[in-house]
Amino acid sequence: MIPYTLLIIAGIVIVVLILIIYGIGATSIGSDEVGIVEKWWSSGGSVPADGLIALKGEAGYQPEVLRAGIHFKTPFKYKVKKVRLVTIPQGQIAYVFSRSGESLGEGQTLGKVIPESKSFQDVVGFLNNGGQKGPQRQILREGTYAFNLAQFIIITKDKVHSIFTSKAETAQIETMRSDLAKDSGFNPVIISSSKVSESYTQQDDGSEIENSVNKNTAKRSTSRDTIGIVTINEGPTPDNGAIIAPIVGDGINNEFYHNNFQEPEKFLAADGRKGKQMQVLTDGVYFINRMFATVDIVPKSIIDIGYVGVVVSYFGDKGEDVSGKGYSHGELVEQGKKGIWRDSMMPGKYAFNTYAGKVVPVPTTNVILKWISGQTGVHKLDDNLKEISLITKDAFEPNLPLTVVFNIDYRKASSVIQRFGDIKMLIEQSLDPMVAGYFKNIGQTKTLIELVQDRSQIQQQAADEMTGKFKLYDLELQEVLIGTPAASSSDTRIEKILAQLRDRQVAMEEIKTNEAKQKSAEKQRELNEAEAKAMAQSALTQSSIDIEVADNKGKSELRLAEQLAFKTQKLAEADKYKRTQEADAERYTREAQAAAGAKTIELTAEANAKQVELQAKAESFKLETVGKATALNIKAVADATAEQETKVGIAKGAAAKALVEAYGGPDLQVRQSVMIAFAEALKISKSPLVPQTIIMGGADGKTPNAMEGIMSMVLANMASEKGSIIPKSIENIDGKEIIKTQSK
Repeated sequence: MIPYTLLIIAGIVIVVLILIIYGIGATSIGSDEVGIVEKWWSSGGSVPADGLIALKGEAGYQPEVLRAGIHFKTPFKYKVKKVRLVTIPQGQIAYVFSRSGESLGEGQTLGKVIPESKSFQDVVGFLNNGGQKGPQRQILREGTYAFNLAQFIIITKDKVHSIFTSKAETAQIETMRSDLAKDSGFNPVIISSSKVSESYTQQDDGSEIENSVNKNTAKRSTSRDTIGIVTINEGPTPDNGAIIAPIVGDGINNEFYHNNFQEPEKFLAADGRKGKQMQVLTDGVYFINRMFATVDIVPKSIIDIGYVGVVVSYFGDKGEDVSGKGYSHGELVEQGKKGIWRDSMMPGKYAFNTYAGKVVPVPTTNVILKWISGQTGVHKLDDNLKEISLITKDAFEPNLPLTVVFNIDYRKASSVIQRFGDIKMLIEQSLDPMVAGYFKNIGQTKTLIELVQDRSQIQQQAADEMTGKFKLYDLELQEVLIGTPAASSSDTRIEKILAQLRDRQVAMEEIKTNEAKQKSAEKQRELNEAEAKAMAQSALTQSSIDIEVADNKGKSELRLAEQLAFKTQKLAEADKYKRTQEADAERYTREAQAAAGAKTIELTAEANAKQVELQAKAESFKLETVGKATALNIKAVADATAEQETKVGIAKGAAAKALVEAYGGPDLQVRQSVMIAFAEALKISKSPLVPQTIIMGGADGKTPNAMEGIMSMVLANMASEKGSIIPKSIENIDGKEIIKTQSK
């Protein structure tokens, strides 16, 4: 057996291990949980009496929460409470109640918004930046949050998220949640203009009650065209006892733009006031803290076609009267001022704040008023009218049915409302007495029979005279229609008078009928006599017809002969006239042809003369032009030739000069020319190249020069030819050689 001491030692070891593991305090937090930490003891003491969260490490609830994972918190010092993350469903909002923080200020109902709190998930940021205890202005939108439920109580539509709350606190929070649920405070405010289906259940008495569960319900479609009127529950009251708070922070560029009451801090910073607001919410979805503001959904103000809306405003500053000096029934003001606006609303839809005023519809189409019991016009403004009781000149008391048609000028609708309050009051308190009094006066001047027989005249007279009276009320009278006077059920005298009138009329018709019958009998007698004469005189009629036939035959033959004679005469006259006309036409033709020929010859001669003249002028002009052109051409050619010759001579002279200079001067040029001529002479001469006789020349025994030699040779040749003259001798006289010649 195991010794008893070993068992004791093992037990002690186990206890120690358990104490060590417990002392370590390993706590596992799930991914959908947070851990709220409470410290049992601390060297720094406990939290202050007015606090709940230990911001400086004191004993009490710690501001930080533990997120998913394993955390070591010894149970000897800490207590960890696991709670689920708070999830706010899509399309819902949640509210926050802070259990600790600064106290709310005077007149303050909700805690101010602390951006540093990161939507209430940072307790330290909330408390260190002036977070306040109590319900908060900031609301929570859809999403999942890690809240420290020791500091904040989260109120959602389905649940209150909190820990360690007292019964009183729990009851308070639950009441808050219940009130918000009744006002649909966990849903955003939806302003729409769509059609919705509503369910109704038919009751035994025929009325309908709203029901969304009963399977025997019937659905009907209704139109929702609404606006939202906002009531703010926090802030200073409006000045001077105003019942509507003015618009603040208007315009998206305004630094205090509160985004349609969705940002309470900016609204209050813009000096927003509590109470009904002038600004309304139009179509859209708005996330508004219902503890800060409530929203009443009301229909838009719709002005139908055929109406205008006269605005009676309860909001605004006192305006200057614009009704004019001649209007003494009240003041009219400009739009936006308190009072009745001078300009009415035209047909359409308006987001008009019905708490800040009212819109009185005024018809601008023709209004039909019937003073007839049991009948009403389209506008239902005459349901209290009945026939007008008259007393006639002959003391009868008939009831006169009457119809009046009028309309209201839309530009005067405001003055009509200012003067009479509304159209029904105008009709019952003004038009009814006026019209009834007028026709009572007319009835006293007419007998009953005249009242019936002169209805058209009375109707026209009433329309003419009552037009001016209606204008005094700013109304336009269109037409007055009078019915047949009728007696009451207990009065039979009027019926007797009418019966006698009818009998009298019947008797008069019978007299006329008898007169017509008498005339018919006389006509019948005349017809019978005519028929008898016709039957007795048939033979006479036949003989008369034969006589007339014979007479007519003779007259016919005579007439035929006269016609033939007349025809012959007319034919002769026509033939004579025809021949005369033909002769005149022929003579006229010949005269016209002769005149035309003469005119043709004259015109031809003139044309020929003109042609010759023109040809002569043309020929002269041509010769003159050609002569001038030829002279100009010759002159130009001569000038060109002279210039050419001049230039050629100059060129040749220059060339000769250059050549002479090139060959050694003029003497050499002469010799060259002589030699060229001499060569040409030898070419064509038949003389022998070597002459038979040589003539030598020279003076003083000198040898002759080349020129002299040439000349000698020429003379020799000339001497050798037959008949040539040859020199006979050469004499030198005074130093000059003289050649004497003789014939061969």
